[in-house]
Amino acid sequence: QVQLVESGGGLVQPGGSLRLSCAASGGTFRSYAMGWFRQAPGKEREFVGAITRSGGVRKYADSVKGRFTISRDNAKNTVFLQMNSLKPEDTAVYYCAARRDYSGRYFMTWAEYDYWGQGTQVTVSS
Repeated sequence: QVQLVESGGGLVQPGGSLRLSCAASGGTFRSYAMGWFRQAPGKEREFVGAITRSGGVRKYADSVKGRFTISRDNAKNTVFLQMNSLKPEDTAVYYCAARRDYSGRYFMTWAEYDYWGQGTQVTVSS
């Protein structure tokens, strides 16, 4: 069983930056592919980014490509989402997800993950 604890959300002005963290416990972190998703009120949950278990390959949604960066520190059992050039449309609850994997793949759909965090609110507003 894996537990994920997210932090770093908050209020930021358009064009600003924010870094989200997701600390994992209860499993072997390096065996888990990780992902970030977000959901705004009244909208479907959408994929944001994913990273393979070693951190060698990253994948992003087109809407955030070039602005967001996903990374991981396996020694600290933590994944990060660095968000730059934030826009009001980035406002959402952001979720961290984990899936045990030994293939080195990344995953882009919510259903492919085994564990999820409770979410952290990101609000981009003047």
